[in-house]
Amino acid sequence: MNNLKTIVLLAAISGLLVAVGGMLGGVRGAGIFFVMSAIMNIGSYWFSAAIVLRTSGAREIEREDDPHLFAMVEDVAQRSGMPMPRVYIIDSPQPNAFATGRNPANAAVAVTTGIRSLLTDRELIGVLGHEMAHVRNRDILTSSVVATIASAISTLSWMAMWFGGSRDERGNPLAGLVAVIIAPIAATLIQLAISRSREYQADRDGARTVGDPEALASALAKLEMGAARIPLAVPQSTAHLYIVNPLAALSGRSMAGLFSTHPSTADRIARLREMRIE
Repeated sequence: MNNLKTIVLLAAISGLLVAVGGMLGGVRGAGIFFVMSAIMNIGSYWFSAAIVLRTSGAREIEREDDPHLFAMVEDVAQRSGMPMPRVYIIDSPQPNAFATGRNPANAAVAVTTGIRSLLTDRELIGVLGHEMAHVRNRDILTSSVVATIASAISTLSWMAMWFGGSRDERGNPLAGLVAVIIAPIAATLIQLAISRSREYQADRDGARTVGDPEALASALAKLEMGAARIPLAVPQSTAHLYIVNPLAALSGRSMAGLFSTHPSTADRIARLREMRIE
């Protein structure tokens, strides 16, 4: 169901791009800006791992630095059918984690010192299962494609606002309003909805991989409380990669609505506890 929802939302945001392009400059105009946005986002896709690891302050560790953590990561990687990813530590008391990498062969898993001290081994294995599911499901690719289309829509709308758009826009004020104001908001909402859908899928797939939905459910409850109390200042553009919103302590509860990159933790926990592992 989550995969179907992602496909429907991808189709919706693609259709929105075509509609905005038609309103402002026809297919040719939309195509030009789509290509420009694609070039920028393909670059982000290839270098996203290095960017997020650097901006998060993560440092790579070797097996001898934390043999127990390496053993857990290795175990989950084997269960996931993935090569051993690189392992990183973030020196922060906020309990959190993320994975990145354009494919399993280029994956990296990062955990904070806070998550190491808060969670039991069983709970941390559940978290690692979730993170590796993101890489296995190619969620970095999905988010890059969506970002490309959303960026193209925003660029077209910006051009329309500053340069007046096309003859069709000037002749139809409603079309201009849709293109300049409504379309970028709609694109953002669709982008965030896809991000939330991928979180649900990673929860489900990760729990199935390790065979323990309750472990991840228990971990999420602890992580939400920890993230709400302890700040972790990261760029807004990378917040969606973390298993729980790292900006919760800075942004309050306003991020829990339509403009949140993460679904409700309570809803995620409820779904996990409804799972049955055979």
